[in-house]
Amino acid sequence: MNPQLTINDSVELIDRWTRTEFTALNRAILGGTAAPESLTDRFHADLVPLLPEPDGLPPLAARQLVVLLGLVGAAIARYRQERDPCPPEHSFEGVDLGGPDFAEWFARIAERTGAGHPPRDSYTSLVRWNVPRCEVTWQGLELAAIDGCFPDNRIRTYTGAAGEESFFELVKQGETLERAVNLMLAPIASGELDFAGAETLCRLGTATALLDVLRRLLGDFPHLPPATRMTADQFMDIFRQFAVHWRTGDLPPSGAFDTEALQRDFLLGMGYPHYRDGVRRLYPGLLADERDELDVIMDRPSLPERLLAGLGVPPGGLDALTPDGRDALVAAHPELIPWFGLLQAHARLSSAHLGLTKRMLFNPQRAREVAELAGNPVVNNSTGTTGMTERYLLELTRHRRDHALLALREAVVGRRPAAPAAAPPQIVVSVAGRSVYS
Repeated sequence: MNPQLTINDSVELIDRWTRTEFTALNRAILGGTAAPESLTDRFHADLVPLLPEPDGLPPLAARQLVVLLGLVGAAIARYRQERDPCPPEHSFEGVDLGGPDFAEWFARIAERTGAGHPPRDSYTSLVRWNVPRCEVTWQGLELAAIDGCFPDNRIRTYTGAAGEESFFELVKQGETLERAVNLMLAPIASGELDFAGAETLCRLGTATALLDVLRRLLGDFPHLPPATRMTADQFMDIFRQFAVHWRTGDLPPSGAFDTEALQRDFLLGMGYPHYRDGVRRLYPGLLADERDELDVIMDRPSLPERLLAGLGVPPGGLDALTPDGRDALVAAHPELIPWFGLLQAHARLSSAHLGLTKRMLFNPQRAREVAELAGNPVVNNSTGTTGMTERYLLELTRHRRDHALLALREAVVGRRPAAPAAAPPQIVVSVAGRSVYS
Protein backbone atom coordinates (compact mmCIF):
# COMPACT_ATOMS: atom_id res chain seq x y z
CA MET A 1 0.00 0.00 0.00
CA ASN A 2 1.16 3.53 -0.73
CA PRO A 3 1.94 4.92 2.75
CA GLN A 4 0.75 8.35 1.65
CA LEU A 5 -2.77 7.03 1.03
CA THR A 6 -5.40 6.42 3.68
CA ILE A 7 -7.68 3.41 3.32
CA ASN A 8 -10.51 5.69 2.23
CA ASP A 9 -8.25 7.32 -0.37
CA SER A 10 -7.27 3.91 -1.73
CA VAL A 11 -10.87 2.71 -1.97
CA GLU A 12 -11.97 5.93 -3.66
CA LEU A 13 -9.20 5.71 -6.28
CA ILE A 14 -9.87 2.01 -6.93
CA ASP A 15 -13.57 2.79 -7.26
CA ARG A 16 -12.92 5.59 -9.75
CA TRP A 17 -10.65 3.33 -11.83
CA THR A 18 -13.20 0.51 -11.82
CA ARG A 19 -16.02 2.82 -12.91
CA THR A 20 -14.01 4.40 -15.74
CA GLU A 21 -10.81 2.70 -16.94
CA PHE A 22 -11.97 -0.83 -16.18
CA THR A 23 -15.30 -0.56 -18.00
CA ALA A 24 -13.68 1.15 -21.00
CA LEU A 25 -10.99 -1.52 -21.18
CA ASN A 26 -13.57 -4.31 -21.02
CA ARG A 27 -15.46 -2.73 -23.90
CA ALA A 28 -12.24 -2.56 -25.91
CA ILE A 29 -11.31 -6.17 -25.16
CA LEU A 30 -14.77 -7.48 -25.98
CA GLY A 31 -14.83 -5.33 -29.11
CA GLY A 32 -11.50 -6.71 -30.29
CA THR A 33 -9.53 -3.46 -30.11
CA ALA A 34 -7.48 -4.41 -27.04
CA ALA A 35 -5.75 -7.64 -26.06
CA PRO A 36 -7.25 -9.60 -23.15
CA GLU A 37 -3.86 -9.52 -21.42
CA SER A 38 -4.04 -5.74 -21.27
CA LEU A 39 -6.40 -5.91 -18.29
CA THR A 40 -3.79 -7.68 -16.18
CA ASP A 41 -1.16 -5.19 -17.35
CA ARG A 42 -3.33 -2.25 -16.36
CA PHE A 43 -4.19 -3.91 -13.06
CA HIS A 44 -0.49 -4.11 -12.24
CA ALA A 45 0.24 -0.55 -13.35
CA ASP A 46 -2.84 1.22 -12.01
CA LEU A 47 -4.35 -0.75 -9.13
CA VAL A 48 -1.62 -2.73 -7.39
CA PRO A 49 0.04 0.46 -6.06
CA LEU A 50 -3.32 1.47 -4.57
CA LEU A 51 -4.21 -1.79 -2.83
CA PRO A 52 -4.40 -1.57 0.96
CA GLU A 53 -3.30 -4.35 3.28
CA PRO A 54 -6.34 -6.57 3.94
CA ASP A 55 -5.62 -7.06 7.64
CA GLY A 56 -6.25 -3.42 8.51
CA LEU A 57 -9.50 -2.95 6.61
CA PRO A 58 -12.68 -1.89 8.43
CA PRO A 59 -15.81 -3.84 7.37
CA LEU A 60 -17.29 -1.12 5.13
CA ALA A 61 -14.08 -0.60 3.15
CA ALA A 62 -13.69 -4.38 2.83
CA ARG A 63 -17.21 -4.68 1.45
CA GLN A 64 -16.57 -1.92 -1.07
CA LEU A 65 -13.35 -3.61 -2.19
CA VAL A 66 -15.10 -6.98 -2.47
CA VAL A 67 -17.54 -5.35 -4.91
CA LEU A 68 -14.84 -3.59 -6.94
CA LEU A 69 -12.16 -6.26 -7.00
CA GLY A 70 -14.77 -8.96 -7.47
CA LEU A 71 -15.66 -7.32 -10.79
CA VAL A 72 -11.99 -7.00 -11.76
CA GLY A 73 -11.09 -10.52 -10.67
CA ALA A 74 -14.00 -12.01 -12.60
CA ALA A 75 -12.85 -10.23 -15.76
CA ILE A 76 -9.22 -11.34 -15.36
CA ALA A 77 -10.34 -14.95 -14.79
CA ARG A 78 -12.73 -14.85 -17.74
CA TYR A 79 -10.17 -13.61 -20.24
CA ARG A 80 -7.56 -16.11 -19.04
CA GLN A 81 -9.98 -19.02 -19.39
CA GLU A 82 -11.22 -17.84 -22.79
CA ARG A 83 -7.77 -17.61 -24.35
CA ASP A 84 -6.25 -20.61 -22.56
CA PRO A 85 -8.72 -23.27 -21.35
CA CYS A 86 -7.32 -24.37 -18.03
CA PRO A 87 -8.43 -25.33 -14.53
CA PRO A 88 -9.83 -22.26 -12.75
CA GLU A 89 -6.96 -22.39 -10.26
CA HIS A 90 -4.67 -21.09 -13.01
CA SER A 91 -6.83 -18.06 -13.80
CA PHE A 92 -4.71 -15.61 -11.79
CA GLU A 93 -1.25 -16.97 -12.53
CA GLY A 94 -0.27 -13.80 -14.38
CA VAL A 95 -1.33 -11.52 -11.52
CA ASP A 96 1.60 -10.40 -9.37
CA LEU A 97 0.74 -9.08 -5.92
CA GLY A 98 4.22 -9.59 -4.57
CA GLY A 99 3.41 -12.86 -2.85
CA PRO A 100 -0.17 -14.09 -2.42
CA ASP A 101 -2.31 -15.45 -5.22
CA PHE A 102 -5.09 -13.03 -6.19
CA ALA A 103 -7.81 -15.43 -5.01
CA GLU A 104 -6.07 -15.91 -1.65
CA TRP A 105 -5.59 -12.18 -1.27
CA PHE A 106 -9.26 -11.56 -2.17
CA ALA A 107 -10.31 -14.13 0.44
CA ARG A 108 -8.45 -12.14 3.11
CA ILE A 109 -10.43 -9.03 2.14
CA ALA A 110 -13.67 -11.04 2.22
CA GLU A 111 -12.88 -12.12 5.79
CA ARG A 112 -12.62 -8.46 6.81
CA THR A 113 -16.22 -7.75 5.72
CA GLY A 114 -17.41 -9.29 8.98
CA ALA A 115 -20.25 -10.97 7.11
CA GLY A 116 -18.85 -14.41 6.39
CA HIS A 117 -18.58 -13.50 2.71
CA PRO A 118 -17.39 -16.21 0.28
CA PRO A 119 -13.75 -16.03 -0.91
CA ARG A 120 -14.78 -14.77 -4.37
CA ASP A 121 -17.34 -12.45 -5.97
CA SER A 122 -20.93 -13.28 -5.08
CA TYR A 123 -24.59 -12.42 -5.43
CA THR A 124 -24.17 -10.24 -2.36
CA SER A 125 -21.25 -8.26 -3.78
CA LEU A 126 -22.78 -7.79 -7.24
CA VAL A 127 -26.31 -6.95 -6.14
CA ARG A 128 -26.92 -6.20 -2.49
CA TRP A 129 -23.75 -4.24 -1.71
CA ASN A 130 -23.36 -2.80 -5.21
CA VAL A 131 -26.80 -1.38 -6.01
CA PRO A 132 -27.85 1.70 -3.98
CA ARG A 133 -30.53 1.57 -1.29
CA CYS A 134 -33.78 0.04 -2.49
CA GLU A 135 -37.02 0.69 -0.59
CA VAL A 136 -40.55 -0.69 -0.73
CA THR A 137 -43.31 1.41 0.79
CA TRP A 138 -47.02 0.76 1.21
CA GLN A 139 -49.34 3.72 1.66
CA GLY A 140 -46.31 5.77 2.68
CA LEU A 141 -45.00 3.26 5.23
CA GLU A 142 -41.64 1.60 4.68
CA LEU A 143 -42.07 -2.17 4.46
CA ALA A 144 -38.50 -3.12 3.60
CA ALA A 145 -35.21 -1.53 2.59
CA ILE A 146 -31.82 -2.91 1.59
CA ASP A 147 -28.82 -0.58 1.61
CA GLY A 148 -25.83 -0.64 -0.69
CA CYS A 149 -22.32 -0.07 0.65
CA PHE A 150 -21.27 2.99 -1.38
CA PRO A 151 -22.08 6.61 -0.47
CA ASP A 152 -23.18 7.55 -3.99
CA ASN A 153 -26.03 6.35 -6.20
CA ARG A 154 -23.94 4.61 -8.86
CA ILE A 155 -24.04 0.94 -9.85
CA ARG A 156 -20.69 -0.66 -10.62
CA THR A 157 -20.67 -2.85 -13.76
CA TYR A 158 -18.35 -4.80 -16.05
CA THR A 159 -18.70 -2.68 -19.18
CA GLY A 160 -20.62 0.44 -18.16
CA ALA A 161 -23.63 -0.69 -20.21
CA ALA A 162 -27.00 0.62 -19.07
CA GLY A 163 -28.45 -2.86 -19.54
CA GLU A 164 -26.13 -4.22 -16.85
CA GLU A 165 -27.29 -1.52 -14.45
CA SER A 166 -30.92 -2.34 -15.27
CA PHE A 167 -30.37 -6.02 -14.57
CA PHE A 168 -28.61 -5.47 -11.24
CA GLU A 169 -31.32 -3.01 -10.28
CA LEU A 170 -34.12 -5.45 -11.16
CA VAL A 171 -32.58 -8.17 -9.02
CA LYS A 172 -32.27 -5.87 -6.01
CA GLN A 173 -35.83 -4.62 -6.50
CA GLY A 174 -36.92 -8.24 -6.43
CA GLU A 175 -34.97 -9.03 -3.29
CA THR A 176 -36.40 -6.00 -1.49
CA LEU A 177 -39.97 -6.86 -2.48
CA GLU A 178 -39.39 -10.43 -1.35
CA ARG A 179 -38.03 -9.20 1.97
CA ALA A 180 -41.18 -7.11 2.38
CA VAL A 181 -43.29 -10.22 1.76
CA ASN A 182 -41.33 -12.25 4.31
CA LEU A 183 -41.58 -9.47 6.88
CA MET A 184 -45.35 -9.38 6.30
CA LEU A 185 -45.50 -13.09 7.10
CA ALA A 186 -42.97 -13.08 9.96
CA PRO A 187 -45.42 -12.40 12.84
CA ILE A 188 -47.63 -15.24 11.59
CA ALA A 189 -44.68 -17.60 11.27
CA SER A 190 -43.49 -16.73 14.79
CA GLY A 191 -46.93 -17.33 16.31
CA GLU A 192 -47.39 -13.70 17.30
CA LEU A 193 -50.47 -13.56 15.05
CA ASP A 194 -52.98 -16.31 14.38
CA PHE A 195 -53.95 -17.47 10.91
CA ALA A 196 -57.34 -15.76 10.70
CA GLY A 197 -57.23 -12.44 12.55
CA ALA A 198 -57.92 -9.08 10.96
CA GLU A 199 -54.27 -8.04 10.94
CA THR A 200 -53.26 -11.36 9.43
CA LEU A 201 -55.78 -10.99 6.61
CA CYS A 202 -54.48 -7.48 5.90
CA ARG A 203 -50.92 -8.78 5.82
CA LEU A 204 -51.90 -11.57 3.44
CA GLY A 205 -53.48 -9.07 1.07
CA THR A 206 -50.42 -6.85 1.12
CA ALA A 207 -48.04 -9.78 0.64
CA THR A 208 -50.10 -10.95 -2.34
CA ALA A 209 -49.98 -7.47 -3.87
CA LEU A 210 -46.20 -7.31 -3.34
CA LEU A 211 -45.69 -10.59 -5.19
CA ASP A 212 -47.82 -9.31 -8.05
CA VAL A 213 -45.72 -6.13 -8.24
CA LEU A 214 -42.57 -8.22 -8.64
CA ARG A 215 -44.26 -10.36 -11.27
CA ARG A 216 -45.08 -7.24 -13.27
CA LEU A 217 -41.50 -5.94 -12.94
CA LEU A 218 -40.19 -9.23 -14.32
CA GLY A 219 -42.65 -9.06 -17.18
CA ASP A 220 -41.68 -5.48 -18.00
CA PHE A 221 -37.91 -6.10 -18.02
CA PRO A 222 -37.60 -7.34 -21.63
CA HIS A 223 -39.63 -4.33 -22.79
CA LEU A 224 -37.54 -1.56 -21.25
CA PRO A 225 -36.54 1.26 -23.62
CA PRO A 226 -33.69 0.19 -25.94
CA ALA A 227 -31.25 2.54 -24.20
CA THR A 228 -31.61 0.68 -20.88
CA ARG A 229 -32.55 -2.81 -22.06
CA MET A 230 -30.39 -5.91 -21.82
CA THR A 231 -30.90 -8.20 -24.79
CA ALA A 232 -30.60 -11.98 -24.63
CA ASP A 233 -27.38 -11.84 -26.66
CA GLN A 234 -25.85 -9.32 -24.26
CA PHE A 235 -26.93 -11.42 -21.30
CA MET A 236 -25.52 -14.66 -22.71
CA ASP A 237 -22.37 -13.48 -24.46
CA ILE A 238 -21.18 -10.59 -22.32
CA PHE A 239 -22.79 -10.37 -18.89
CA ARG A 240 -22.99 -13.97 -17.69
CA GLN A 241 -19.60 -14.90 -19.16
CA PHE A 242 -18.05 -13.06 -16.22
CA ALA A 243 -19.56 -15.68 -13.86
CA VAL A 244 -16.58 -18.02 -14.21
CA HIS A 245 -15.11 -20.32 -11.59
CA TRP A 246 -12.17 -19.08 -9.54
CA ARG A 247 -11.58 -22.49 -8.00
CA THR A 248 -12.82 -25.90 -9.15
CA GLY A 249 -16.20 -26.55 -7.58
CA ASP A 250 -16.80 -23.03 -6.27
CA LEU A 251 -20.12 -21.26 -6.80
CA PRO A 252 -20.23 -18.25 -9.16
CA PRO A 253 -22.77 -15.46 -8.56
CA SER A 254 -26.38 -16.32 -9.38
CA GLY A 255 -29.91 -15.24 -8.58
CA ALA A 256 -30.21 -18.66 -6.93
CA PHE A 257 -28.51 -17.07 -3.90
CA ASP A 258 -31.44 -14.72 -3.25
CA THR A 259 -32.22 -15.98 0.25
CA GLU A 260 -35.43 -13.97 0.52
CA ALA A 261 -36.84 -16.13 -2.30
CA LEU A 262 -35.50 -19.30 -0.67
CA GLN A 263 -37.08 -18.36 2.65
CA ARG A 264 -40.42 -17.71 0.95
CA ASP A 265 -40.35 -21.19 -0.55
CA PHE A 266 -40.00 -22.68 2.92
CA LEU A 267 -42.62 -20.36 4.42
CA LEU A 268 -45.22 -21.18 1.77
CA GLY A 269 -44.22 -24.79 1.18
CA MET A 270 -42.09 -26.56 -1.40
CA GLY A 271 -42.89 -30.17 -2.15
CA TYR A 272 -40.00 -30.78 -4.54
CA PRO A 273 -38.01 -33.82 -3.33
CA HIS A 274 -34.58 -33.02 -1.89
CA TYR A 275 -35.18 -29.26 -2.23
CA ARG A 276 -33.55 -28.72 1.17
CA ASP A 277 -30.46 -30.59 0.00
CA GLY A 278 -30.29 -28.37 -3.08
CA VAL A 279 -30.49 -25.24 -0.94
CA ARG A 280 -27.77 -26.50 1.39
CA ARG A 281 -25.50 -26.99 -1.61
CA LEU A 282 -25.74 -23.22 -2.09
CA TYR A 283 -24.39 -22.50 1.41
CA PRO A 284 -20.76 -21.83 0.33
CA GLY A 285 -22.05 -18.87 -1.72
CA LEU A 286 -24.11 -17.34 1.11
CA LEU A 287 -23.30 -15.05 4.02
CA ALA A 288 -23.04 -16.54 7.50
CA ASP A 289 -26.30 -15.07 8.81
CA GLU A 290 -28.16 -16.21 5.69
CA ARG A 291 -27.10 -19.79 6.34
CA ASP A 292 -28.22 -19.50 9.96
CA GLU A 293 -31.63 -18.10 9.00
CA LEU A 294 -32.23 -20.85 6.45
CA ASP A 295 -31.20 -23.53 8.95
CA VAL A 296 -34.00 -22.35 11.23
CA ILE A 297 -36.75 -21.81 8.69
CA MET A 298 -36.28 -24.87 6.48
CA ASP A 299 -36.91 -27.33 9.31
CA ARG A 300 -40.22 -25.76 10.37
CA PRO A 301 -43.59 -26.80 8.93
CA SER A 302 -44.76 -24.40 6.24
CA LEU A 303 -47.49 -21.87 6.98
CA PRO A 304 -50.10 -23.74 4.87
CA GLU A 305 -49.26 -26.97 6.72
CA ARG A 306 -49.77 -25.23 10.04
CA LEU A 307 -52.96 -23.56 8.81
CA LEU A 308 -54.51 -26.87 7.76
CA ALA A 309 -53.32 -28.67 10.89
CA GLY A 310 -55.03 -25.99 12.96
CA LEU A 311 -58.26 -26.70 11.08
CA GLY A 312 -57.94 -30.42 11.75
CA VAL A 313 -57.08 -31.28 8.14
CA PRO A 314 -54.35 -33.95 7.94
CA PRO A 315 -51.73 -33.99 5.16
CA GLY A 316 -53.50 -34.88 1.93
CA GLY A 317 -56.84 -34.35 3.62
CA LEU A 318 -58.11 -31.73 1.16
CA ASP A 319 -57.86 -34.17 -1.72
CA ALA A 320 -59.88 -36.70 0.27
CA LEU A 321 -62.78 -34.27 0.74
CA THR A 322 -65.72 -34.21 -1.63
CA PRO A 323 -66.45 -30.96 -3.50
CA ASP A 324 -69.25 -30.30 -1.01
CA GLY A 325 -66.84 -30.94 1.83
CA ARG A 326 -64.35 -28.44 0.44
CA ASP A 327 -67.15 -25.89 -0.04
CA ALA A 328 -68.18 -26.39 3.57
CA LEU A 329 -64.61 -25.99 4.79
CA VAL A 330 -64.14 -22.68 2.98
CA ALA A 331 -67.56 -21.47 4.16
CA ALA A 332 -66.62 -22.26 7.75
CA HIS A 333 -63.12 -20.80 7.44
CA PRO A 334 -63.16 -17.89 4.97
CA GLU A 335 -59.56 -17.04 5.88
CA LEU A 336 -58.66 -19.85 3.46
CA ILE A 337 -59.56 -17.50 0.59
CA PRO A 338 -56.72 -14.97 1.12
CA TRP A 339 -54.31 -17.77 1.97
CA PHE A 340 -55.21 -19.41 -1.33
CA GLY A 341 -54.70 -16.07 -3.09
CA LEU A 342 -51.22 -15.70 -1.61
CA LEU A 343 -50.16 -19.15 -2.79
CA GLN A 344 -51.55 -18.44 -6.24
CA ALA A 345 -49.53 -15.21 -6.40
CA HIS A 346 -46.44 -17.17 -5.37
CA ALA A 347 -47.07 -19.61 -8.22
CA ARG A 348 -47.68 -16.82 -10.74
CA LEU A 349 -44.40 -15.18 -9.77
CA SER A 350 -42.57 -18.47 -10.25
CA SER A 351 -44.06 -18.78 -13.73
CA ALA A 352 -43.00 -15.22 -14.55
CA HIS A 353 -39.45 -15.90 -13.40
CA LEU A 354 -39.32 -19.05 -15.50
CA GLY A 355 -40.68 -17.14 -18.48
CA LEU A 356 -37.98 -14.46 -18.18
CA THR A 357 -35.28 -17.12 -17.83
CA LYS A 358 -36.54 -18.93 -20.92
CA ARG A 359 -36.65 -15.67 -22.86
CA MET A 360 -33.17 -14.51 -21.85
CA LEU A 361 -31.35 -17.85 -21.80
CA PHE A 362 -32.94 -21.20 -22.60
CA ASN A 363 -34.92 -20.32 -25.73
CA PRO A 364 -32.12 -18.40 -27.51
CA GLN A 365 -29.63 -21.10 -26.51
CA ARG A 366 -31.87 -23.75 -28.11
CA ALA A 367 -32.10 -21.64 -31.26
CA ARG A 368 -28.30 -21.38 -31.36
CA GLU A 369 -27.93 -25.12 -30.93
CA VAL A 370 -30.36 -25.81 -33.77
CA ALA A 371 -28.41 -23.40 -35.99
CA GLU A 372 -25.11 -24.89 -34.73
CA LEU A 373 -24.08 -21.48 -33.43
CA ALA A 374 -23.90 -22.27 -29.71
CA GLY A 375 -20.11 -22.28 -29.59
CA ASN A 376 -18.23 -23.24 -26.43
CA PRO A 377 -18.25 -20.26 -24.04
CA VAL A 378 -16.47 -20.46 -20.70
CA VAL A 379 -19.85 -20.21 -18.94
CA ASN A 380 -22.25 -22.81 -20.30
CA ASN A 381 -25.43 -21.15 -21.59
CA SER A 382 -27.39 -24.41 -21.36
CA THR A 383 -27.76 -24.12 -17.58
CA GLY A 384 -27.78 -21.50 -14.88
CA THR A 385 -24.45 -20.52 -13.36
CA THR A 386 -25.05 -22.89 -10.42
CA GLY A 387 -25.97 -25.71 -12.81
CA MET A 388 -29.75 -25.38 -12.65
CA THR A 389 -31.35 -26.79 -15.78
CA GLU A 390 -34.53 -25.68 -17.50
CA ARG A 391 -36.14 -28.96 -16.45
CA TYR A 392 -35.28 -28.32 -12.81
CA LEU A 393 -36.80 -24.83 -12.94
CA LEU A 394 -39.90 -26.26 -14.62
CA GLU A 395 -40.25 -28.77 -11.79
CA LEU A 396 -39.90 -26.08 -9.13
CA THR A 397 -42.53 -23.99 -10.89
CA ARG A 398 -44.88 -26.97 -11.07
CA HIS A 399 -44.51 -27.69 -7.37
CA ARG A 400 -45.24 -24.06 -6.49
CA ARG A 401 -48.33 -24.22 -8.69
CA ASP A 402 -49.48 -27.49 -7.08
CA HIS A 403 -49.50 -25.89 -3.64
CA ALA A 404 -51.07 -27.14 -0.41
CA LEU A 405 -54.41 -25.36 -0.97
CA LEU A 406 -54.82 -26.05 -4.69
CA ALA A 407 -57.63 -28.55 -4.08
CA LEU A 408 -59.75 -25.63 -2.79
CA ARG A 409 -59.66 -23.80 -6.13
CA GLU A 410 -63.32 -24.36 -7.06
CA ALA A 411 -64.53 -23.69 -3.54
CA VAL A 412 -62.54 -20.46 -3.32
CA VAL A 413 -63.53 -19.22 -6.78
CA GLY A 414 -67.17 -19.83 -5.95
CA ARG A 415 -66.96 -17.63 -2.87
CA ARG A 416 -64.95 -14.70 -4.17
CA PRO A 417 -67.05 -11.54 -4.43
CA ALA A 418 -68.44 -10.77 -7.87
CA ALA A 419 -68.15 -7.01 -7.30
CA PRO A 420 -64.96 -5.26 -8.47
CA ALA A 421 -62.15 -5.62 -6.00
CA ALA A 422 -61.07 -2.65 -3.93
CA ALA A 423 -58.24 -0.55 -5.28
CA PRO A 424 -54.91 -2.29 -4.62
CA PRO A 425 -52.70 -0.85 -1.91
CA GLN A 426 -50.33 1.86 -3.08
CA ILE A 427 -46.97 0.12 -3.30
CA VAL A 428 -43.92 2.12 -4.35
CA VAL A 429 -40.52 0.63 -5.19
CA SER A 430 -37.61 3.06 -5.30
CA VAL A 431 -33.87 2.80 -5.89
CA ALA A 432 -31.61 5.58 -4.61
CA GLY A 433 -34.72 7.67 -3.96
CA ARG A 434 -35.93 7.29 -7.55
CA SER A 435 -39.32 5.64 -7.97
CA VAL A 436 -39.18 2.67 -10.34
CA TYR A 437 -42.68 1.35 -9.66
CA SER A 438 -45.79 2.94 -8.23
